Amino acid sequence: MLAVAYPLLANAQQMPWDPPAGETPAQIPFEIQPDANQGQPVQEQPAQEPAPQQPAQSEQPGQKQPAQNKPAPEVKVERVANPVAEFSGIDKITGRIINFDVYIDETVQFGALQVTPRVCYSRPGAEAPKTDSFVEVDEITLDRKIRRIFTGWMFAESPGINAVEHAVYDVWLKGCKQKSDVPAPVAAKPSSSGAPAKVNSKQPTN
Repeated sequence: MLAVAYPLLANAQQMPWDPPAGETPAQIPFEIQPDANQGQPVQEQPAQEPAPQQPAQSEQPGQKQPAQNKPAPEVKVERVANPVAEFSGIDKITGRIINFDVYIDETVQFGALQVTPRVCYSRPGAEAPKTDSFVEVDEITLDRKIRRIFTGWMFAESPGINAVEHAVYDVWLKGCKQKSDVPAPVAAKPSSSGAPAKVNSKQPTN
């Protein structure tokens, strides 16, 4: 936008910003005022340091930290030793099934088989049932000889595992007992010659 100059009146008061008399605004030299900050070094602002992190709160006396999830230790269940083992046997010829009790380390004859339990373990009533017995089974052959046909563990919950299978007789573990209606065997006494006395086997009763 162009500025238009008007002639000043003779008696008009000259203001400080008015140009001198006789000069037009175009004749006034235009001066560029230097920047006061030009050439001066710029002062850099110091970098702001990050705020310090709060230290982790240490455990105060009497204050418990939340427990971490750890696997529960496996609880070992104690086995119960029983003095009596209960067996079941079947005569395949007659189809008759007989249940009989045998005391630990006693030998009972069932048909042509002699059954001798060495241990019989079970679990407390509050625990899952698990009954097993270490058993020895001998066969009386036709020529009256004794032949070992089984030595191992029998499991009452799985009678099909390690059951004694014979041509005529089968025997499996049924359970363990603390007492039985069958009288306990009398302790064997040594003979006068010093040799250990033999334990007489007996037939199981139904």
